[in-house]
Amino acid sequence: MGIQSEVFGETLPVAERYAEFLASAGVERGLIGPREVDRLWERHLINCAVVAEAVPDEARVVDIGSGAGLPGIVLAIVRPDLSVTLLEPLLRRTTFLQECVEMLELPNVEVRRARAEEVVQEFSMDVATARAVAPLDRLAKWALPLLRPGGELLALKGERAAMELEEAQPVLKRFGVRSAELLQVGRGMVDPPTTLVRVVAERERAPRRTKGSRKKRSS
Repeated sequence: MGIQSEVFGETLPVAERYAEFLASAGVERGLIGPREVDRLWERHLINCAVVAEAVPDEARVVDIGSGAGLPGIVLAIVRPDLSVTLLEPLLRRTTFLQECVEMLELPNVEVRRARAEEVVQEFSMDVATARAVAPLDRLAKWALPLLRPGGELLALKGERAAMELEEAQPVLKRFGVRSAELLQVGRGMVDPPTTLVRVVAERERAPRRTKGSRKKRSS
C-alpha cells in the first residue's frame, strides 16, 4: 500500500472504493476484464493517477471515450482541483460512470453521453485525455477541436507511442499544432513509467471536424 498512499494521499479511501467497484460491477458489466482484477492498482489506477503530473492546476479536463473512467475518474479523485467531463457515447458505460460519480461523491465530475464530434461547439477545454481509445491520428481529430487555443491533448500510449506520433504527423500538421512530444510520468511509482503523447493545440481554434468515421452509438 506504500505506493498507493504516496500517489493518492488523503484521497486513497476514495480510490479504494473505486477499485472495489471496478473489481465487482466493472467486471460484471464487461468494462474490466476478469484477469485485470489482480493488477488494478499498478496497471490501471496508479498508471492513470500519475498523469496528474502533466495536468495544470484547476484545469478543465475532458476524458474522451472514458469507458470505465480511466483516466478521468482517477484524475478527478487524485486532483480535486480539476473539473472533469467524462465523454462517452455508450449508454451502459455512461450509466456505470454516473453510478461511480454518485457513489464516490465527486462534485468535480460531469458525465456526458456524446461523441466528441457532437460537442465541438460547446467545449473549449484546457486538457483532453484518452486511454486505449484510438490510434493518435484518429484521436487527434476528435480531441483537438475540443481544446482552447494552447490546450493540450494527453494521450496514454504504450510501446507504439513513438510510431503513432510519427504516423500522426500529417494530421497534426493539418491542425497546425504548436508541438507534439513523448513524455514519461510516474517514474519510481509504476514500472515502466506511463507514456504520454502530449500535443499542444494551435493558437487559433482547431478546425471543426465535419465528417465522422466512428460507428453509431448503441446501448
